[in-house]
Amino acid sequence: MLFNSLGFLYVFLPITYFIYMLLTRKTQRYVWLTITGYVFYGFWNYKFCFLMLFSTLVSYFAGLGFLRWKDDAKMRKLCLVLPIAVDLSLLGFFKYSNFTLDNLGRLFSWLGINAHPQHLDIILPVGISFYTFHTISYIVDSYRGTVKPTRNFFEFACYVSLFSQLVAGPIVRFAQVEKDLEDIDKYKTTKNLSMAWSFFCIGIIKKVLIADSLQLIIDPALKDYSSLSTLSAWLCMLGYAYQIYFDFSGYSDMAVGLGHLFNIHIPQNFNSPYKAVNISDFWRRWHISLSSCLRDYLYIPLGGNKYGEFGAYRNLMLTMIFGGLWHGANWTFVIWGIYHGGLLAINRAMKDSKFELPVLVQRVWTFFLVLIGWVFFRAVDMPMATAILKKMFGFVSGSVAQSIPAESGLIACLVIAALVAHFAKNTFELKHDWHPAAAVGIMALFLVSMLVITSGHPSPFLYFQF
Repeated sequence: MLFNSLGFLYVFLPITYFIYMLLTRKTQRYVWLTITGYVFYGFWNYKFCFLMLFSTLVSYFAGLGFLRWKDDAKMRKLCLVLPIAVDLSLLGFFKYSNFTLDNLGRLFSWLGINAHPQHLDIILPVGISFYTFHTISYIVDSYRGTVKPTRNFFEFACYVSLFSQLVAGPIVRFAQVEKDLEDIDKYKTTKNLSMAWSFFCIGIIKKVLIADSLQLIIDPALKDYSSLSTLSAWLCMLGYAYQIYFDFSGYSDMAVGLGHLFNIHIPQNFNSPYKAVNISDFWRRWHISLSSCLRDYLYIPLGGNKYGEFGAYRNLMLTMIFGGLWHGANWTFVIWGIYHGGLLAINRAMKDSKFELPVLVQRVWTFFLVLIGWVFFRAVDMPMATAILKKMFGFVSGSVAQSIPAESGLIACLVIAALVAHFAKNTFELKHDWHPAAAVGIMALFLVSMLVITSGHPSPFLYFQF
């Protein structure tokens, strides 16, 4: 089920909200939000609900173990390592098995070994990377004492399966919503109803009117990337840079709005990343929930910058390679991670430099570097990535209209997207206290979005594949 689908907007959400408001007790609301989360998730494949339930149970009992063995270091370590191993094994099996088999086959061929590992018939469960991060962060934070594990199973199950952030984030840590969950019975009406609908409307406008419009134009062109001219290749990658931003930040805004609807404060996931002045600044602004998790649960445990500059560079690279692999089992994501790891290392090496460019130049240069990285992120394989880069940095003549039939539409979308992404306030910077004229404008754009949704099939969010 998609946030931008008629079934969600006209059936699932109204029923979920209406019954939630009728319930008054804490556990009743936990149970109801858990049920609705599993129903929401079950629309993709109900069988995977059992996988999520299993992961939830493993992490819940790990939390109880921390409560029981407060002073037993050995048992606490077991409660940390064993459930994380289980969660990562499940993620590894479903997400990386065939990738591993493919590469083993290539290695065997290179070594002259007559062995051909066969693909497994595996369907990747939607959202598994996100809810696995939820459960692992809960286990680690419980072990560290950052949070006190809950004894209420439905409170924890509600946290893991909360439909507003279940399949594409943001990656919400238990500590960030613990108080909201504990106080879930205190609100008889929605405290932030106007905030909820403002975030949700802005998110759906971003997704449907900007991201999907760009997708409709650039996807057909990129399918035939071999025929792109140099200018067309640049326009397509610019389109993708804005598409992925408005698609994912739109989803995150909708998630925040839906959270407010149930008095749960989901944290900010994007802070105008294309206004970043360097690559480190970009990663403080882009997919904030993931970058902070990678920092706190991987980079710092690896040693961070405690072991000198070489250790810091090594840990940056390992963290970003893992971040690339987290997005998908493909060498393009590995290269994307290495690319960003290298940029972060260079940025760190230059941190003491007294030479400083004007802010506008820094923003343009950072956006350019990020744009090049998106080539690997968008490409389905390395041949596609290298072909697009050759188009961009070689000179291939040809008209844009031949490569991109909706040339004027793409340019119009790019102009609008660029103005919003580079110069406008982001959703969290807005006051959401709309004057009548602004409210009418937003509602008009929301109604246009609804007409687009009604007239065709809803487009899945890009991050559902991760």
